[in-house]
Amino acid sequence: MTTVAAYAAPAAKAPLERTTIERRPVGAFDVLIDIKFAGICHSDIHQARDGWGGGIFPMVPGHEIAGVVAEVGSGVTKFAVGDRVGVGCMVDSCRECENCRADLEQYCLQGNIGTYNARDKNGDPTYGGYSAQVVVDENFTLRIPDGLSLDVAAPLLCAGITTYSPLHHWNAGPGKKVAVVGMGGLGHMGVKIAHALGAEVTVLSQSLRKKDDGLRLGADHYYATSDPKTFEELRGTFDIILSTVSAPINLDAFLSLLRTDGALVNVGAPEEPVSLNLFSLLGGRKTLAGSGIGGIRETQEMLDFCAEHGLGAEIELIEANQINEAYERVLDSDVRYRFVIDVATI
Repeated sequence: MTTVAAYAAPAAKAPLERTTIERRPVGAFDVLIDIKFAGICHSDIHQARDGWGGGIFPMVPGHEIAGVVAEVGSGVTKFAVGDRVGVGCMVDSCRECENCRADLEQYCLQGNIGTYNARDKNGDPTYGGYSAQVVVDENFTLRIPDGLSLDVAAPLLCAGITTYSPLHHWNAGPGKKVAVVGMGGLGHMGVKIAHALGAEVTVLSQSLRKKDDGLRLGADHYYATSDPKTFEELRGTFDIILSTVSAPINLDAFLSLLRTDGALVNVGAPEEPVSLNLFSLLGGRKTLAGSGIGGIRETQEMLDFCAEHGLGAEIELIEANQINEAYERVLDSDVRYRFVIDVATI
């Protein structure tokens, strides 16, 4: 076992504090990663504050990890010391079920093993990227292309794949009209990726405060959802609506913006339940759907796509002692658009 520095929430809703954790020895098929950067995802806040329930404490959050391989196990064939790598939201799965065999490990029928706030196959808690090092099986390690710097690549391991996967699955591209609800950590990547895929992109945000940013990042149109005229003007417009917000939205209102056979896809995960009038789906053969991250193959595809198109995240780099302040600023929507921790400061 190796002792490494980390930042952890000692209990639900408690401020994160510097501590040490134990990392397992490097096994035959493991890679040891010196973590350089770790993104702060809104789900880190949900889990550190036990908003979704079932939290395992002390908790070391972080599933947007970018770093460099420091050691490889004797059986590792995919990576070598010095390689630039990333780790996303999961570090293992059963690898045997129908979904795992179809490269959909995120939907493992036995349940994938989360990078943090989960238990590994030995029953030990997993700890995430707010730490100096991590040991990960090579099959759940991603290669970060040379065209992406590690700091802007880190958020792609969650925000990037969480938006890329549904846009890819629902065939966003030329001739399609895509709306992105929310202009935050996920939403700004959704805009970039949908634009790079060739779709006509509209941002639907509470206000026009970030309109200039949205247009700069690839949106063709930008509307405020606080204006009732928005829902009148855009009725029946979109093929795909990607909701990235982590608060409940008026599903019926947003479903009214879909064309016939359109899909409203949720990637944000509010802590509260939402309501729905089923007539909002029946009139127009509309789909209300959800999507969770992506499999390892698709995540690598996303990284390669982002490198090809120059799509890094828009980040604010912080030191580790600013994590608690950053959490509050995320809740206040005061970040453009992803906090990234310089792990050298842990």
